[in-house]
Amino acid sequence: MSTPNKAKALSYTGLSFSGLCEWYTGLKSVFCVHSALDISTGDLACQFNNTDHHTELNGMDRLIVRRGQAFTINLYLNSGSYQPGYSQLHITAETGPQPEEQYGTRAVFGLSDKIDETCWSAAVSSPSGDTVCLSVCAAPDAPIGRYILTLDGRIQFDFILLFNPWCPRDVVYMDSEEKLAEYVLAQDGIIFRGDAKYPVPLAWYFGQFEEGILDACLRILDMNPKHRRNPGKDCSGRRNVIYVTRVLSAMINSNDRDYGVLEGCWKDTFDGGVSPMSWRGSVQILRTWSSTSCLPVRYGQCWVFAAVACTVSRALGIPCRVVTNFYSAHDTNSNLVIERYLNEKGEIDSSTRDMIWNYHCWVESWMMRPDLPLGFDGWQASDPTPQEKSEGVFCCGPVPLRAIKEGELTFKYDAAFVFAEVNADLVHILKYNDGSTRKIVNEQKVGQKISTKSVGRDEREDITHLYKYPEGSVEERQVFKKANHQSKLQQQQANPGLQITIKLSTGIRKGCDFDVFAIVTNNTEEDKKCHLVFASRAVSYNGVIGRECSFKDLLNVELAPGGERKVPLRLNYSQYCSILTEDNLIRLGALLIDYRTKEAVMAMRDIVLDDPEIKIRILGEPKEKRKLAAELTLQNPLPEPLKACCFTIEGANLTGGSSITEKLESPIEPGQKAKVKIYFTPTQSGLCKLVVDFDSDKLGHVRGYKNVIIGK
Repeated sequence: MSTPNKAKALSYTGLSFSGLCEWYTGLKSVFCVHSALDISTGDLACQFNNTDHHTELNGMDRLIVRRGQAFTINLYLNSGSYQPGYSQLHITAETGPQPEEQYGTRAVFGLSDKIDETCWSAAVSSPSGDTVCLSVCAAPDAPIGRYILTLDGRIQFDFILLFNPWCPRDVVYMDSEEKLAEYVLAQDGIIFRGDAKYPVPLAWYFGQFEEGILDACLRILDMNPKHRRNPGKDCSGRRNVIYVTRVLSAMINSNDRDYGVLEGCWKDTFDGGVSPMSWRGSVQILRTWSSTSCLPVRYGQCWVFAAVACTVSRALGIPCRVVTNFYSAHDTNSNLVIERYLNEKGEIDSSTRDMIWNYHCWVESWMMRPDLPLGFDGWQASDPTPQEKSEGVFCCGPVPLRAIKEGELTFKYDAAFVFAEVNADLVHILKYNDGSTRKIVNEQKVGQKISTKSVGRDEREDITHLYKYPEGSVEERQVFKKANHQSKLQQQQANPGLQITIKLSTGIRKGCDFDVFAIVTNNTEEDKKCHLVFASRAVSYNGVIGRECSFKDLLNVELAPGGERKVPLRLNYSQYCSILTEDNLIRLGALLIDYRTKEAVMAMRDIVLDDPEIKIRILGEPKEKRKLAAELTLQNPLPEPLKACCFTIEGANLTGGSSITEKLESPIEPGQKAKVKIYFTPTQSGLCKLVVDFDSDKLGHVRGYKNVIIGK
């Protein structure tokens, strides 16, 4: 039929030719059966996706993505092509051994016009011929872990899903690229040890992107007792970063005999394992745990527990940092008071479990807290070092820093314990020879110089203000009232008639003899006759007192009104060398007792003996995949030879995820230099931290590091 005749025929229907075409198309869409895509194979585009999701440092051989953000799969078709509106795809995403939709461990969805970032969704982004570019997005609150993605019940892909601090809908969202680089992506950092008056930086190799580490971190989640009791419920709980953080706090230690990662040891010897000071990073610890059927690695102490927890948290996508609290209280009876009894010789009764640690390390993780009132999002403290049980398990936190600062001791989790660590009152009580007792005036305060590494720099950042209001402020007193901290509330500013302080000489380092001084002052208008005890003892960082280094007992210290006296105490290397712990700490204590009034004042101070410096030179042009040498030099500061000497280096993207050791054959005589060259080949460009350790029979572990910029 000719076109004019067609038009004539259509005129009887009341429709134009073009209108009829539209009607036919609509009718076809109603009755047409949606067709499945005839998929042959697929490509997970790991290089593109992992880079887009900030997981490329884990490698490009498998898909590792973050929740709340789309990723791409290229689908290759056997026949046909993608038809918008007609082509259909049935998709399931499952995690855990018992996936169920009601628990969030199984998601079923199909194709949408566009990605919905609030839930599991999929859309075709660029169809072209026999290739379909499929975009898939996990819900921003989906459980993290290993997943199987199934297309039309027959094509399966494996991938790993992590928390996403780049996603505003994820509860771990952090809105600063600089902070994300520090708290998620940085594979090395600084942990502070030493003393409040002398914080000592310790370089640490977190290595969260090294080969095998993410698998070890996921295995930690699978080995936790909650998963072994009810794997479906545990995998569902992995939607919740609060739950995951609490599991990690329990599983980094092994006190519950639960296949935890590390066993703690605070003794003088480390039989059956290695000294906590020997660890330079988390990688070797996690690999050892994973490769030995999840037996706990021996041994760790607080900074090691915290550093490994930081590695695991960053690997899973949780922004995390290690913090150090100087003069940290361990309050076992929850009365916010640490009582220490001592006799007239200045000897402290060590039978109490309450302790003051010279420093204590834990971690802070960044997250929202929808389970708490508004205003308690942000940094949350959790502590993997096994100290006290929480809900029947050795773990602590997470608890908002603001809850600690505001004295909200009922907030989850373990607010009261962390509050005591930074606020407990330290009370010294003197037991006289006649049996009577009296409180001693002492200026030592709990919770000083709470420290962490600065963002983008190796300097110390003081974050005490995040935990406490300024001392003596109205806000501080209000917090103590809320927390019922009666000991602090009853304190009054003392104005003792007698005063004592401890001063140090300059140049104190391990290997030398040196003097310290007790300065005693009479602030009254009458003559004073006193008894002075001035002593020094080795001490471990967790407050355990060791043997005596030196001692002075002056029975007749006479002070005129307003008078002052300077009393020296000599510390000789020959006396302290064999009793010093690896912490290099000596505690000085001075006790002054007025014979007439029995008034007693005391001063206490810890000193850190400096280790010698390791001098580090990089030989060669630092470039990716080009062999370099580190020239390492250390001068023996001791008056005796060093034997069994060795240098070890380790560093993210520098040493291939392993440590490299060079032993010295001959002893290093006093004043002589130990010197070696160790070769390594960087694998990635950028700023890297070379961590160096020197070990010997007399010095123990001496640490150093050097930042190296590796070019492409």
